[in-house]
Amino acid sequence: MSSQTRLTRAYQQAKRISFNNQDKFILFSDCHRGDGSFADDFANNRNIYFHALKQYLQNGFQYIELGDGDELWENLFFKDIFESNKNVFLLLQKFYLQNKLHMIWGNHDMVYRNPNIVKKNFSEYFDNTEGKKLPLMPHLQFYEGIVLQHAETGQELFLTHGHQADFMNYVGWKLNKFLVRVLWKPLQVWGIKDPTSPAKNYLEQIKVERRIKQWIVNNKNIITIVGHTHRPHFPSPTENAINYFNDGSCVHPRSITGIEIAEGTIALVKWFIDTKDDGTLQIVKEYIEVPRKLSDYRR
Repeated sequence: MSSQTRLTRAYQQAKRISFNNQDKFILFSDCHRGDGSFADDFANNRNIYFHALKQYLQNGFQYIELGDGDELWENLFFKDIFESNKNVFLLLQKFYLQNKLHMIWGNHDMVYRNPNIVKKNFSEYFDNTEGKKLPLMPHLQFYEGIVLQHAETGQELFLTHGHQADFMNYVGWKLNKFLVRVLWKPLQVWGIKDPTSPAKNYLEQIKVERRIKQWIVNNKNIITIVGHTHRPHFPSPTENAINYFNDGSCVHPRSITGIEIAEGTIALVKWFIDTKDDGTLQIVKEYIEVPRKLSDYRR
């Protein structure tokens, strides 16, 4: 099965969500939530991510995670990830209870294709304060793709992780998982990067992006938003532009990036730690690409 066929299947089987110009979504991907060890890339940005997500919750946004939320290649047990990021999961629970949480699986959490594993990990957790198990997100579902369809214009936005365009991270993911767990995780502590990862190998990034762009062209230039390569991308709505978007990742050095869809617009944002004039630290948001009207992106 080719990358084009895999992407088509993800689109055809995607969860459909109707939205209008009053709806607001924040898209993050590639959090790679880990166990807090030296190999945990998410640990450095946990506070930034938590603050940003809390702001979005308070402002009525829905949260869509475009895959690789949990680092299940490097970590054998989900409970270690949960304990290290308990405040994050309890914040995600608040989105879930408001029906504002939408999850997509990527290559590093590809086991979430199995509803039984999702149920095992997310149905309940042990609360040390109360000394008993409490519900977490018992009916949570993960999808390979999500299509946002505008209720008035019919415009579609196809959301997926993007590893469908990466043979070894889709078909050969079990081998890559083994290599990461036994080889690259220990070496990562010493600063040696995994050369097979498109997030850390420029040539692999280009190959993956080229395949996804070809699929977009073959499918009437549908707006497609992915993660996987960790490289943010935001096209201008010009006549010959390919509508390929990438929200980046939450494991950039000292910052996270994401895509906002709000009030009929789309924007690329970055959250990071900055200093005030008095030397105190604050978490701030800035636009990498300012909001543009979705209606400007024609098929």
